[in-house]
Amino acid sequence: MHGTGPGGRLFVTRVGRFGRIPPKAYCDPVHPNTLSRTWQKARKRALPEQQFLSLLARRPYDLRHAGVSLQLNAGVPATLVAQWAGHSVKVLLDVYAGCIDGQEAAALRRIESALAKPRSVGAAGPRG
Repeated sequence: MHGTGPGGRLFVTRVGRFGRIPPKAYCDPVHPNTLSRTWQKARKRALPEQQFLSLLARRPYDLRHAGVSLQLNAGVPATLVAQWAGHSVKVLLDVYAGCIDGQEAAALRRIESALAKPRSVGAAGPRG
C-alpha cells in the first residue's frame, strides 16, 4: 500500500521545516545496534563489573520498569503511577503486581493506625 524510502527504509525525512531539505544526518534512521552498543558502553563505564555482568539495566527499557516498580514499592498510589507511565491501572497492575513487595504489611500498619486513633463523637463518617 505504501512505498518505502531509499534502501527500503520507512519514515525517511525528505523535507524539513519550511520545505528545506534537512542535513543527511537527520534523514537516515539510527540503526538499533548503534543504540545497543552505546548503551552497553555507558553501562560498562557507569557500573561496577559485578553489576555490569548482571541483568541490571541491560536495556534502556529496563530503567522504565525499575522506575515504575520503585514508585509502586514506595507506596505511590497505583492511579498516579499508571498516569505517569501512560498505562491504565488495570494494565499497570497486570504487568507490575509481581514486583510489589511488602505492601501488605504496610497496609495492615495503616489500618491498625487508623483504628487506634480516637474519633470524636459525631465525627463524620465516609458518608458524611
